[in-house]
Amino acid sequence: MDFRAEFIVLLCLIGFTCAVPVKYADCGSSSGKVVMVDINPCPRQPCQLRKGQSYSVNVTFSSAVESQTSAAVVHGVVAGIPVPFPIPVEDGCKSGIQCPIQKQQSYHYLNSLPVKSEYPSIKLVVEWELRDDQKQDLFCIKFPVQIVS
Repeated sequence: MDFRAEFIVLLCLIGFTCAVPVKYADCGSSSGKVVMVDINPCPRQPCQLRKGQSYSVNVTFSSAVESQTSAAVVHGVVAGIPVPFPIPVEDGCKSGIQCPIQKQQSYHYLNSLPVKSEYPSIKLVVEWELRDDQKQDLFCIKFPVQIVS
């Protein structure tokens, strides 16, 4: 293995040490089952999200249905009110998932969660859904975060 390949492997390993499986609540995964959720970097919980930074979100799930498409919908829940939380790529088929999605297969959904500088410093719950082509949730997860300066 040459030096560049060793360096890339080392960077990947360092990245995995910063990711901690996140404690999450399932909020209605009717078309699939969540296996694990990782947010990087998130060394402790609730995840402290710094304004102006972006975080990777990796959800491992298995599908109970076939689907030609998948679409992500993300909300920040503040005082019980869901507020749309824009993400760079809403198409799940462009976020680590090879479509069409097959029944009884495991998938690794990977997307980023940008935290804009203008967001207020608050504690909230992120609700992240990935919907199949019938608008049913392949997964729906909720996890607490704190936006900090």
